Amino acid sequence: MSEPSDIESIIEDATFDFTMGDAPTAISKLERLLEGASDSFPAWHALCEIHYSEKNYPAALEAAEKAHALKPDDLFINTSLSRIWLELGSKEKAEHFGAQAKIASWKDQLKNPDASEDEIVVN
Repeated sequence: MSEPSDIESIIEDATFDFTMGDAPTAISKLERLLEGASDSFPAWHALCEIHYSEKNYPAALEAAEKAHALKPDDLFINTSLSRIWLELGSKEKAEHFGAQAKIASWKDQLKNPDASEDEIVVN
């Protein structure tokens, strides 16, 4: 398995490739990474988002489900799954994962109440 810093570096490199318009290279890098680091939530989520952006919803769903298995309470993966299921035509599943994302957001707000408050500055 790769070191966390190596994994992060490869994900960042793949993300850069994608933002520069080279989705196939980005996908290839992430898939190679995941062959040796199949427990990398960030890599699965990045792969999911790239496939989603490329409108390859079945591949996005497969990657999202792998990420979800690793972190089922994550706000972002539940949001991704909701978006994917909406594109795949399942309003019921989209609403389910949307609700899970909302619950994850509430849990985060309860753990970090100061982070969710807007600071008002009065001059």
